[in-house]
Amino acid sequence: MSRGICPRVNSVGCFWIFSLLTFAVKVIDVDTYSCYEVRTAFQQVGPLNRVPETPVTDADLLFCKHQGPSCCTRKMEESYQFAVKRETLHNIQAYTHEIKHVIAFHVDAFQDMFQSLLSFSQGHLSSLLEGSFPSLSEQALPHVNQLFSSLSLYLRGGNVSVEGEVHHFFNNLFPLAYTRLINPGVEGSIMVGSKMGDCLRMIRPDINPFGNHAVVMAQKLAGALGVGRQLGLALEEGLEVMNATEYARLSKECVKSLVKMMYCSHCRGLTLIKPCGGYCLNVMRGCLACVSELDQPWRRYTRLVEKLTHAMAEQHSLELAMLGVRGHVNDALLYTELHGPLITATVDKVCDLSTGEATHMHPTRPEVKASTLTLSSPFPSSPSSHPSLEELQGQLGHLKRYFLNTLDRYKSFFGMLPELLCEVANDESTCWSRDGVVKSYTGRVVGNGLYAQRNNPEVKVRNVECAVAEAKERLENFNTDTEEMFPELAEMEDWEELGSGKREEGSTTECDDEDGCQASGDGQDKHLPEPSSAGKPLGKHPEGDSPQENPSKPPLVKMIGGTSSASWTQCCSLALLFAGLCLQWILF
Repeated sequence: MSRGICPRVNSVGCFWIFSLLTFAVKVIDVDTYSCYEVRTAFQQVGPLNRVPETPVTDADLLFCKHQGPSCCTRKMEESYQFAVKRETLHNIQAYTHEIKHVIAFHVDAFQDMFQSLLSFSQGHLSSLLEGSFPSLSEQALPHVNQLFSSLSLYLRGGNVSVEGEVHHFFNNLFPLAYTRLINPGVEGSIMVGSKMGDCLRMIRPDINPFGNHAVVMAQKLAGALGVGRQLGLALEEGLEVMNATEYARLSKECVKSLVKMMYCSHCRGLTLIKPCGGYCLNVMRGCLACVSELDQPWRRYTRLVEKLTHAMAEQHSLELAMLGVRGHVNDALLYTELHGPLITATVDKVCDLSTGEATHMHPTRPEVKASTLTLSSPFPSSPSSHPSLEELQGQLGHLKRYFLNTLDRYKSFFGMLPELLCEVANDESTCWSRDGVVKSYTGRVVGNGLYAQRNNPEVKVRNVECAVAEAKERLENFNTDTEEMFPELAEMEDWEELGSGKREEGSTTECDDEDGCQASGDGQDKHLPEPSSAGKPLGKHPEGDSPQENPSKPPLVKMIGGTSSASWTQCCSLALLFAGLCLQWILF
């Protein structure tokens, strides 16, 4: 036999040849059916003692059953279940954390902007009282502080009535105006804290000593601050929705399908193959069926947030309302002085006060207009440490535009979340499907939401209570309440129709009219509209003044027919030189 196979080799040589061939076959066989790569991949999942050295044929598997030997065990499947839950929730949290960061940043940014505007307005009102009404300023400043403290609390979501606080402020201001402006001679006989002071506070809404200025101020502040407050509450609501999404529970059927998609290929030694795209979408949409129910409420929520932002910043309504406080208070006090005799006569009748000759002791100083005031900073530090009106306008405009552009990217977050989680899937070549390696996924790909999962071939979604059902209901209620509180939002166009805030083609400016920036098309400066009838527009240049040009910039060269005048001169010079040379050639 050996002679037939190895006719020219002796029996000893044939023996060594067969031995080497047998050894090579065994080495190849061991390498082919080793679970080494599976063990390497399992290091990130669980203890390595759960992975067999070589494939086993008697593995009692629950999820990854298939014909032939397997590199998986029941203990490995248990580790895979924990791994897919951990990895899936981690990936979801990575996306929600990004949105939470954006929302939390703008919660703080808008609140800081609100507080800056309040401080600016409070400083203007305090300087008005100190400069134009010094006789009552010292006693009135605590009421000013109380008013703006209440407005600040309201903007942060506190249970405060803006109109009630404004009228409370004017109730406290009336006894001071009555004893210091209308009848300064009776200051000693009428104490603000006495029963007479209480009577003056009580009758103020009825006798209307400040005209309609108190009512107008209350209405404008309530409208503008109400939108700003609701925007802050909306951002807080968005954070709550993201928190609920981060900790959404994954059902047993979902975990089973995730194990099949992500790790059952490892049992066959295929650790690098990726799941098919359609297969992954079906699994993720089945797992996130409840979370996807937030898609429509969230889209409606983002539209409302956009409209609230526009309503707050459009035409500087928030700044005008806050900065208009000074003008309203100034006009109210001037109204009181002008109608002093009538107010005194009414008070005498209602409060049973006899002021004698004091009723005719009116101040002789001329009427003070808000435009003649020299505003001084109420802050102890230098004025340079506080932003100017133009800076606040620009900051609010930039903040609004940046926020809207950022929010626009997350409108469809809940509808796109399965796609985001399936970015690693593969549809361009062979991929992993439920039953093994395929060229492409042939199953039906379902849509988002609970209803669509009836036809999901990969995940059985039962009618169970969703973990985010409470968040969805709360978000829907918030949307409905906001629309009822601000019906005018329904008349506003959506952000896509209003424009995304991007620069127009050929434009070199990065701000719009709402940013407090100056227009460049008409050659004139655009400023904040007049906050009240008694004052000038704040931040306006004096008449005859204009911003100086930058002396470091060279003068512009006029363009004629698309060519600069300097280039035209050079061309003429060259033409004359050429003509001279031609003339010399002809003559000589």
